[in-house]
Amino acid sequence: MMNASTIEPVSSTARRGVDRRLDAIRAKVDAGERLTLADGDMLFVTHDIWSVLEMADSVRRRLHGKAAYYNINRHLNYSNVCALSCKFCEFFAKAGDEKAYTRDMDYVRVQAREAVEAGATEIHSVGGLHPTLPFSYYTDLVSAIRDEARAACSDLHVKAFTAVEIVHLARIAKVYKGASAAGEEGRAARREGIRWVLTRLKEAGLGSLPGGGAEVFDDRVHDEAFKGKIRSDVWLDVHRVAHELGLNTNATLLYGHVESRRDRLVHMDMLRCAQDEALARLGYAGDATAVPGGAEGDEPGHLGYRNEHKAPAITLTKPGAVLPERIAFGGHLPPASGYYQTIIPLPFFPDGCELEHLPGPGGLENYRTLAIARLMLDNFPHVKAFWIMQTLPMAQVMLQSGADDMDGTVVWYDITHVGGASTHQEVNVRTLHKAIRDAGFEPVERDTLYRRVVRDGKRWWVEKN
Repeated sequence: MMNASTIEPVSSTARRGVDRRLDAIRAKVDAGERLTLADGDMLFVTHDIWSVLEMADSVRRRLHGKAAYYNINRHLNYSNVCALSCKFCEFFAKAGDEKAYTRDMDYVRVQAREAVEAGATEIHSVGGLHPTLPFSYYTDLVSAIRDEARAACSDLHVKAFTAVEIVHLARIAKVYKGASAAGEEGRAARREGIRWVLTRLKEAGLGSLPGGGAEVFDDRVHDEAFKGKIRSDVWLDVHRVAHELGLNTNATLLYGHVESRRDRLVHMDMLRCAQDEALARLGYAGDATAVPGGAEGDEPGHLGYRNEHKAPAITLTKPGAVLPERIAFGGHLPPASGYYQTIIPLPFFPDGCELEHLPGPGGLENYRTLAIARLMLDNFPHVKAFWIMQTLPMAQVMLQSGADDMDGTVVWYDITHVGGASTHQEVNVRTLHKAIRDAGFEPVERDTLYRRVVRDGKRWWVEKN
């Protein structure tokens, strides 16, 4: 449900043309300056949506030119059994339900082999918060995928486990201490448990974290729609620790349910504050124009979020800024190189869940929200139009509205079904190429870390900088 804005609506005369109130925002966008929450409010209420989309497109082209990214990937949902019962979710099942499933390691290995044989560069694996699986199941899952890939001489990347799952793993491993303690002492204890889990998953072969489970960073919204899920401070802590360990991550925004537009903007602001910290750790300065050389000598954890945040605003959309994945340090980023790669706005679909009485967002709201994400999140290198949830035709238009990535071939996706689609949701590379070219862009295959992929049939390797 959308809250009414306090900003005066555009007059009927202004609606017939460009909204001149956007001129100051456009000047900031052209200069690569950070927009305020008030600017975001204006972008949401103006009737001149075409100017909003055009500004987002100008930023997208400044960063990526005509390139539109995709990857060849497979999704592996290891279990839909979940201890939570989020109102927005129709994916979860309880143990003993007819639709409940939990995959064994033989199944995981088969999926990994099929991914390699299909030429995939990534397996994306998430699932429910299973109440009885041991911690070893999850390290075994990652190891099984990596072992199968190595046996086939493939560098298949494992992107797995949302922040919500990571906290669940810390709990079942009995390393999640201080969960109820207030202040920095409790937070430090929680972070150490998270670090223990991520370290062992990384040792097993984990390459990065997806961005799921963020939903909307607002306590009221969480209590109403996602009660029992971790809140924003813990979600951000998981990603912060992942970044300190050198793992890149993504972030999502689930919109169009019980949140307000202002809630979306605050969510974006919290993410860009966290990204300022991650980029500062890499050595970026406030102007973001110099090639970073690492933050050698900085003690990990010396910065925080929002009220405790000390990093300067770092805007990668400023002319001359260099994106992290384009910096070569012997082909790799320096140690502790983790940062947020992508923001993925996800529309809420009401079918089959407790919130199905809500209408969900319409097409223009989807375009506007994605465009505003591109404009507000000035330090995120990429914006993804996840075609599974946005549909392929809508994702094409989003490439002209701020998005530079359409995700990949996917194959199986068991979490959200659009318009009655089955769990078998797949497009081939030729279809993705055509969709991208029809939208006026050039398709560029990437790996999970947004490095360009060179391919000889099913054999592939990363293009050297």
